[in-house]
Amino acid sequence: MILMKDIIREGNKKLENKALFVTIPLKLKDIKLIREMNDFLKNSQDEEIRSKYKLRSGVGLAAPQLGIPKRICAIYLVFPDKTIEYNLVNPIITKKSTELIYLENGEGCLSVDRETTGITPRYRAITVSGFNYNLSTNLLEEIEIEFSEYVSIVVQHELDHLDGILFTKKMFKTIPNARASEMI
Repeated sequence: MILMKDIIREGNKKLENKALFVTIPLKLKDIKLIREMNDFLKNSQDEEIRSKYKLRSGVGLAAPQLGIPKRICAIYLVFPDKTIEYNLVNPIITKKSTELIYLENGEGCLSVDRETTGITPRYRAITVSGFNYNLSTNLLEEIEIEFSEYVSIVVQHELDHLDGILFTKKMFKTIPNARASEMI
């Protein structure tokens, strides 16, 4: 089980390195990592488990945040009408909108313990190619998916981790010609 002590923090040089592409087919240790990352996100959003293990709530986690330099990240978002879950392997952005958006109150990160002020520009929509590991079927599926609005922000945040970039390096007080994102 991944705990907060397993997540490396801002200032650790491992967060600044580009992650390596993962070999396909996946090795068992990579599948185990994906499952553990996904479990952490689900646990962090469960009030009882979060409290018991002193977890911070998260919607995304990238392997480099665990000190593992692999292009793997998990996304788990729960909305009143749907759940969005991806376990991305070797994701790359293949298309970007020109419109910029941001989170009105700024972004947060499991690797950043301090209060931050500022907003981070993100593309309103992106298309991501790569693979998704489906936990229900245990299959690695080739994907090309368009993400928009809030989900796009979350995915871009995690993909930045894969490229060795923390959101704190991209913050501004204002962003001309950008708007606050809609949640969904």
